[in-house]
Amino acid sequence: MKKNFYAIALACLGLGNFAAQAQDQRAAPADLTSTGMLPTRQCATMDVLEAQMAADPSLAKRMAAVERHTAQVLSGSAANRITATVTIPVVVHVVYNTTAQNISQAQIDAQIKVLNDDFAKANADASLVPSAFAGVAAGTNVRFVLAKRDPSGAPTTGVIRKSTKTRSFSSNDFVKYSNKGGSDAWPASQYLNLWFCNLGQGLLGYAQFPGGAAATDGVVCLYSSVPGGSATNYNKGRTATHEVGHWLNLRHIWGDASCGNDLVADTPTQQTSNGGCPTFPHVTCGNQGDMSMNYMDYTYDACMYMFTSGQSARMDALFTTGGSRASLLTSLGGTAPRMAASNTFGSAAEVAMYPNPASNVLNLTLPQTTASKAWSVQVYDLQGHQMKQATYNGQGQVSVAQLPKGLYQMTLTNGEQTIRQRFEKQ
Repeated sequence: MKKNFYAIALACLGLGNFAAQAQDQRAAPADLTSTGMLPTRQCATMDVLEAQMAADPSLAKRMAAVERHTAQVLSGSAANRITATVTIPVVVHVVYNTTAQNISQAQIDAQIKVLNDDFAKANADASLVPSAFAGVAAGTNVRFVLAKRDPSGAPTTGVIRKSTKTRSFSSNDFVKYSNKGGSDAWPASQYLNLWFCNLGQGLLGYAQFPGGAAATDGVVCLYSSVPGGSATNYNKGRTATHEVGHWLNLRHIWGDASCGNDLVADTPTQQTSNGGCPTFPHVTCGNQGDMSMNYMDYTYDACMYMFTSGQSARMDALFTTGGSRASLLTSLGGTAPRMAASNTFGSAAEVAMYPNPASNVLNLTLPQTTASKAWSVQVYDLQGHQMKQATYNGQGQVSVAQLPKGLYQMTLTNGEQTIRQRFEKQ
């Protein structure tokens, strides 16, 4: 087993070697996606990280802070770790140039199911884990749901479809910007942005590690890698599982170096990536066999089917107090908004409020049969204390600029009915 240390600075110092070796492994003809045949899994995550660090010297410090926090959580009391399920709202950006690239809702739903099954260890092929690794194979606390509420507080299907003139994208993040032929990210603090598009250069996908810029935060996957897609050997949805693993701070299992370190204690050190469907055991670096069936290796979709307890704990650290993805715990993106009612006055009407989360002003859409001035509005924290910093102008607007960040409950009453709804101040 490798030594368990979390100093990202060491990884940064060796990034040139990582990139050089990864580039050798990723070398491929210009564009193989049109044939549906890829020679091996091509993940550009480490290339993207190298480019981002070159463009933003402060990124290394932010990632080092993520690693320090991770080390503190994992070395501390178990009471400091999360045990509840973390459900992450997902917005899927389908950026397509052809009809085939405009993947169906059924394929998107199947992809979300694969993510949930894989991260819960509910995948049918989990039974294939070799006995040597049965003791460390684990589910995680992370689950996924298509967004039901957009950043302005309006209802959404969680799917954005964008036609583009771009025939194929690279790992330069253009797919994440509308003005470059892609689709703009939703707030990274509230959603997982998942882009599906046509990728060139034989790429299957790439992700951004925690600590990167919000505008580019998320995961990009080849459109044909979804369940039932046309990417032969890579069409069971495991590309998204692999890349979301990166997004949740997992490294490639071989550490992007010969017998490298993936910063997880219970994964065996292995010499390099595995492709295809290796027969276990394939012994390298003095291990008992490579964990080639781990989602963070490079095998075919049908031959990767496990995370470890150590990988799960590393993900969990992101959601503890001070963790770089902890804001997702309070995201309302996965909760359908309550819409304004059209029924008669006196019934159990509801109020639409937007944007939610709000920074300065929260707008209310009150039942149309009653004048706005007839309503009184109070805001309380979740312990029931009235927050007098929040003021209602009597015309459908609540000033929340002076509230601390967090979740609140708003109580509206007109003397005959009372409505209570939650909102978030960001």
